[in-house]
Amino acid sequence: MRTFSFLATEAAHAVESGGFGLNFDVLETNLINLAIIIGVLFYFGRKVLVDILNERRSRISEEVRDAENRQKDAAAALADAQQKLAKAQAEAEQIRAAAEENAKTAKEAILAQAAKDVERLRETAAQDLDVARERAIAELRERVAAMSIERVESQLRSHLDDSAQHQLIDRSIAIVGGGS
Repeated sequence: MRTFSFLATEAAHAVESGGFGLNFDVLETNLINLAIIIGVLFYFGRKVLVDILNERRSRISEEVRDAENRQKDAAAALADAQQKLAKAQAEAEQIRAAAEENAKTAKEAILAQAAKDVERLRETAAQDLDVARERAIAELRERVAAMSIERVESQLRSHLDDSAQHQLIDRSIAIVGGGS
């Protein structure tokens, strides 16, 4: 502003010396200087301001496009993740169903094997019982036979005299000897 005031002062000297005329009122000259500056700024600054605004508009629209692209990518990723989740849940359900089927099959196999084992144990126990019974019967027979022999021997000794014993021995020898 000082520059324009200085120019105005120089112009005033030129008017006094017979040149063109200017207004020397400070308020009016400042308004003129201000109007000139605004006009120059508007004329030259309009292009810079328009360029800045256009650049800002293009950056904003580019950021909006980037945000829309990121949103589309995120939506696609979400859909993909949901699809994978549904697939994983279906696989988990299949695995669970297969595990239940395997468990059921294994349970049935174990129960069948247990039934076979129980039957085999029953058969083994029955066989063991039969064998024990046969042994007991054989043992009883042996004891009864031994006791019978002892009793017969004791009765024979008490009832037989020497001549009867010799006859019995001779007959036994004849039977054994004749049978050979």
